[in-house]
Amino acid sequence: MYKTLKSGLKSKKVLEPTAGLTLKRVWAAGLLLAVTQAVLAAPWDTKFFNPKPAEDDVILPMPCEGSMAFRKIHVPLDKPLDDLKVMLGSDSGDLRYLEQAHPAFIAGSFTTDKPAPGRYYLMAKYELTELQYQAVMTEACPRSSMKLMSPQVSISWFEAMQFSDKYNVWLRKNALEALPKEDKVPGFVRLPTEVEWEFAARGGNAVSTTDFRASMYPMVDGINKHVWFAGSQSSNGKLQVTGLLQPNTLGLHDMLGNADEMMFESFRLNKLDRFHGQAGGYIVRGGNYTTAEADIRTSWRQEQTYYRGAEPNRLRTSGLRLALVAPSLTSLDRGKVIEASWEKLGASREAPAGVAQTPGATPQATAPTTVERLGSLLSGMKDDKLKKELETVRSELRASNQMRDEQQSLAIRSALQQGAFVCSLLKRDADFYEDLLKPYTRSCTKTDGLDDSALARCNLLKTNIDNRKRTLDLVVSMYSDGIIQASTIYTAAMIAPEVSVEKQQLEARKSNLHLYLSTYWTHLSGYLRTRQVTHSDWIAGCRAVPN
Repeated sequence: MYKTLKSGLKSKKVLEPTAGLTLKRVWAAGLLLAVTQAVLAAPWDTKFFNPKPAEDDVILPMPCEGSMAFRKIHVPLDKPLDDLKVMLGSDSGDLRYLEQAHPAFIAGSFTTDKPAPGRYYLMAKYELTELQYQAVMTEACPRSSMKLMSPQVSISWFEAMQFSDKYNVWLRKNALEALPKEDKVPGFVRLPTEVEWEFAARGGNAVSTTDFRASMYPMVDGINKHVWFAGSQSSNGKLQVTGLLQPNTLGLHDMLGNADEMMFESFRLNKLDRFHGQAGGYIVRGGNYTTAEADIRTSWRQEQTYYRGAEPNRLRTSGLRLALVAPSLTSLDRGKVIEASWEKLGASREAPAGVAQTPGATPQATAPTTVERLGSLLSGMKDDKLKKELETVRSELRASNQMRDEQQSLAIRSALQQGAFVCSLLKRDADFYEDLLKPYTRSCTKTDGLDDSALARCNLLKTNIDNRKRTLDLVVSMYSDGIIQASTIYTAAMIAPEVSVEKQQLEARKSNLHLYLSTYWTHLSGYLRTRQVTHSDWIAGCRAVPN
């Protein structure tokens, strides 16, 4: 009754009439088969779409009662036009034309107020499996099994795009409410951009700046616990089932090794501080099960051609991982917010000429800025040539000012992190000093009647106390200097937005340094208001931070 016709990678079952069977009976039999398949499709067991569940996973439904797990990738900025500057690529190595370190910018799609105002995008927790691919791309529902839990490889970039398109259409028809929304507009899935992928692969905000710039995300238990690479000690030349190894710091599995992953945009060569103008083939990232251990790194990127001969290029080492994002211009109102933000870029107010500003005070800017004065000149200018030249100068000035503002933000965040760290040292050294002082006060304040041995112990304790006091005084001085120096350079209005960003980054690293940051900001903002140095209050504040 049935025969199988193979076309490309898919097998399609079609009806073929046989002797003694009317077309009506054939139609009825096909309908019965379709109904039977629908009834038999049962929800997938968790092990078939999320073998390593975590509390904050985001689960999207799929056809055939399937599911796909995602992880939120937080970016600690909440305005639609705000983005975070990061350094991607490699600081060393031979393939600098592929992986040279370069600045890039990342932003989230969806607004959130937890743990603090910010935005996020989502990345699939695992590489797309054969089971998930078949659930979307084939007419008959696949039977869930471990055999289909390997990454879907040997598909072209175009088939990856077709998969994301069909999945998006299915979600909008069958599970629209399951999609996260931004400005009431549902998100959509697609291949990730290089910046989205590498930011997530390196660990995003959940790692320190040093770990973020390392060749791989932190692997305390060793690379073999995290990555499938070439060799008998790892993959042994075989593609592996997804989710068997440990995830990266953001909870993403197999970001490095197993199957390399296709990116959304076309490949470009790296030209020191920018990418080359020619757009080539498509990009694959992360390395795969045939990549040597020595070559596994987060900056690894390769170009692949879209076609081989007359056929789309399909590689047995390449798969994909979806990102879940939202449009940028979601509504007319959102467009107005972005336009207003754009007009302010590089046009920040300056101190009035000739007016001395109180250190740390918010400048009372009564005079227009240079950018504003140029804008006023342009509005009344009749000479089109001169007007065009001045508009170019104004745009260049705004761009320069914007770069200055971004550098200032980075400098403030660095100062905040340093202040928080010194506050933690202050607590440690003050506690240590008090721990030494208590027994000395109890046993050594009166030396009468002490024997030589006890007196020697008291003298040694006094020496240790004096040494510890000098250390404590040095740390207090560093803490005080940091507050005073910051107050002479920055205003409270400049610092406050960066506190929120830095706090989110520290919270994401699962340490209590963000608590010290809150204390440091309390002390700094207090000094900006009163100009009073209160060492005893600052020491007490840092000591009050819980361990």
